[in-house]
Amino acid sequence: MRSVTCSMSVSLDGYIVGPDGDFDWTAPGDDVFGHWIDEIRQVDVHLLGRRLYETMLYWETAGQDPSLDDSTREWISLWNPLPKVVFSTTLSEVRGHARLASGSLAEEIERLRAEPGQGEIAIGGATLAAEAAASGLIDEYRVMVYPVLVGGGIPFFPRDERRVDLQLVETRTFSSRVVHLRYRVAGRAAP
Repeated sequence: MRSVTCSMSVSLDGYIVGPDGDFDWTAPGDDVFGHWIDEIRQVDVHLLGRRLYETMLYWETAGQDPSLDDSTREWISLWNPLPKVVFSTTLSEVRGHARLASGSLAEEIERLRAEPGQGEIAIGGATLAAEAAASGLIDEYRVMVYPVLVGGGIPFFPRDERRVDLQLVETRTFSSRVVHLRYRVAGRAAP
């Protein structure tokens, strides 16, 4: 069965977006960006909320910029053809290799897990990830911890007062002092 992963950048005090809506502190250095490229190679389908989908639309046309470096071009070559499922109550259409979700998050994940394939089902976007976490749908959390305190905003982990035991799978410290933590939900088998 394919694994459901949640991977986001977070401040040391636990926020993915600061109180002013800003997340410029998550701009990745070369080694962190390389890590994101390696991670997206493992994904078969990406589930996104509306806000993340709209943020990521940038990549649909970014490849037209002749000044892009090789790693950015590599990201575009992996991200753009990747199938995406967008969860939104306000959008009536999406672009590129995206489709609007036809069912609930749990229904979509169940359907995607039943399909053949080895790659991961990745979840992105704070609201969508919180819903998946509250429903116990996430198998693995991947946290890119940035050395900054933002003082509030949108938290990485929902405050649903539900205990989830985790097993540390991997840690890595990048030259920028960003720390990657990878945890599997205890009791879930690795794919």
